[in-house]
Amino acid sequence: MLQRLRRAFEPLIRRLLQFYWRFSRAATLGARAMVIDGSGRIFLIQHSYIDGWHMPGGGVETGETFLTALARELAEEGNIVMTAPPVLHGIFFNRRASRRDHVALYIVRDFRQDGTPRPGYEIVAHGFFRHDALPEGTSRATHARVGEVFGGVPVSEVW
Repeated sequence: MLQRLRRAFEPLIRRLLQFYWRFSRAATLGARAMVIDGSGRIFLIQHSYIDGWHMPGGGVETGETFLTALARELAEEGNIVMTAPPVLHGIFFNRRASRRDHVALYIVRDFRQDGTPRPGYEIVAHGFFRHDALPEGTSRATHARVGEVFGGVPVSEVW
């Protein structure tokens, strides 16, 4: 019951935070990862507060670098620890979030997963999926980035 209420109010809370950030920050920054295992599968997650499957990641907090934020988010959302530096795929304008939001996407191929992540309040499902067999409900942005990395589609500037 409590989780249902949280999920119901999450979009409103997010919109209020985005409204606040619009006036308190010059820009919002996010860091996401396309984590690719040795079989070429991609790690995706489902959040409790937004529909669809997404690549792990989140906001860059004050005082953090993109890589520090990325490492924190991967640990929180997937028990994933990078074992080599990731490769920057691109920086994208995310106009769906706001007129000031940008996302840096990194490709992570060298990592270890310290145990299977447990679904919780924020992350309700996760898994590795073949790039040509993504689960139903995979976000538009995730499909676009997979096309760029695996399909030779030109890299866009828009998330």
